[in-house]
Amino acid sequence: MAKKSVSKAAPKLAPKAAFALRAARLEDFEEIYDIFRHVLTEGKTYSYTLAEMTPERSLAYWISAPGTHCIVADVNGKVAGVAAVRPNRTGRAGHVANASFMVHPDFRKLGIARALGERALKDAKKEGYKAMQYNFVVSINDVAVKLWKSLGFSVVGTLPKGFQHATKGLVDVYVMHRVL
Repeated sequence: MAKKSVSKAAPKLAPKAAFALRAARLEDFEEIYDIFRHVLTEGKTYSYTLAEMTPERSLAYWISAPGTHCIVADVNGKVAGVAAVRPNRTGRAGHVANASFMVHPDFRKLGIARALGERALKDAKKEGYKAMQYNFVVSINDVAVKLWKSLGFSVVGTLPKGFQHATKGLVDVYVMHRVL
């Protein structure tokens, strides 16, 4: 009896959503705020609470504060991710940029965070910044820590038990930095 050949077809994977990076517009804010509220509710990455991050404060944080440049990842007209680049400090420390990032849960693992990170670095350099610093990277956020290290960031400080993680309790926070 001849052996039957069993072919294992590769599983069909959902196509990756195509996205474009562009400057945020004021009309994007509602979607940005929806993502922000979701991320804050997750309680795994940002120290802010929903109560303190009112729509007005969130608008300033992501879009309208002086020196803030906001970029969105757009998937067919929907905001899938967002990055805001701003001065880390003012005055004599104004040459160091800071940035914040979020990706909508439905669009994670598509390369959006990496694209936003690369774009933030490029834009910061173009704006004349000499370095970029992330003041608050939750140490157990392995995806973010790995991504930022792959983009040239180093952990330059650790804040022991600086964050109350929603499911893991008190965890360390990293300060990460890189020269542009």
